[in-house]
Amino acid sequence: MKTGTVGIGIISFAHGHVSSYCSEWVKRNDVRLVAAWDDNVERGQAAAAQFGTKFETDLDALVSNPEIDLIAVASETAKHADHVVAAVRAGKDVLLQKPMALSLADCNRIIEAVDRAGVWFAMAYQMRYDPSNQKIRKLVQDGTLGQISLLRRRHCIPALFNEAFITGASNWHIRPEMNMGMFMDDASHAADFIYWVLGRPKSCIAEIVAAYIDPAVTPDDLGVAIYRYDDNKLAVLTNSSITWAGENTTEVYGDRGVLIQNHDDGPSTGLKPPGAIALKLFLQEQADKGWQDLGLEIPDGHGRRIAAVASGVLADYRAGDIRCSSREGRVSIEMVLAAYKSAAEGRRVMIDEDA
Repeated sequence: MKTGTVGIGIISFAHGHVSSYCSEWVKRNDVRLVAAWDDNVERGQAAAAQFGTKFETDLDALVSNPEIDLIAVASETAKHADHVVAAVRAGKDVLLQKPMALSLADCNRIIEAVDRAGVWFAMAYQMRYDPSNQKIRKLVQDGTLGQISLLRRRHCIPALFNEAFITGASNWHIRPEMNMGMFMDDASHAADFIYWVLGRPKSCIAEIVAAYIDPAVTPDDLGVAIYRYDDNKLAVLTNSSITWAGENTTEVYGDRGVLIQNHDDGPSTGLKPPGAIALKLFLQEQADKGWQDLGLEIPDGHGRRIAAVASGVLADYRAGDIRCSSREGRVSIEMVLAAYKSAAEGRRVMIDEDA
């Protein structure tokens, strides 16, 4: 367990979520933002000034700083392995922004480096910190719904309708060499959720396309993947970067009951009707009750879910707990890469084909 003030260092502000974390951390008296480094000096200096921390021009100086306990790595996805390896070799604990990496080889580099160093390491998947998602997992795993036949998860954003996202500083998200594609970037959230709730699937069949954006600009903006399990249950992942609004985000069907979750991604959280219900349950043995509202709060905005990771991570870190380990982070990459391979080759792909 970690006691006392936690010293935090930042490797890159490329991924916007880390700024949300920093905004929360600077409010606390048990956390100190010690220093930050970014290979984009202008971006790094601006963020360091915003959060009142020192900007380091040398990565080695950051990772060797004895005042830093935990490093948040939020660089472009293609750089994750190099930056994690640098941090853990210096004995630092690491929080890594998703997705873990663009290849299984880089995932393995991270896993091996973390194992060798014996440090604390966690992926920053916000769905695991969300009370509605936690309730879904509990009701699935404790048998309340009985034998599961189908889970469907929709996770969407409107990012590619935003010209500034495409042409501005965030455009590394749409560059294949930095991030592969938007399905890799954003569907990894839903892939991790499916794995967290149901376990590791055995195969995938998928279509990933550029439905709206010119594929010369970015390889994809929409994808649907169907994952099959050994017991023949299915999980359907729908991910879009061209969605303005939504409502239903998750459905889980079992032989004893059904769960419906609403308003758990950005577009649906920001546009709620009066009396919106976050999570409702139907149980066949209580059919006379109809749909039962499980009474969970819907945040004012999706940004609250992202910001909540900051306090959740600190609680895990102090307790020595790990919400999503390096090996678990690899599974969502296996799932996303299988979907890309299926879409490219027009066939069902086994999840461990390239493992």
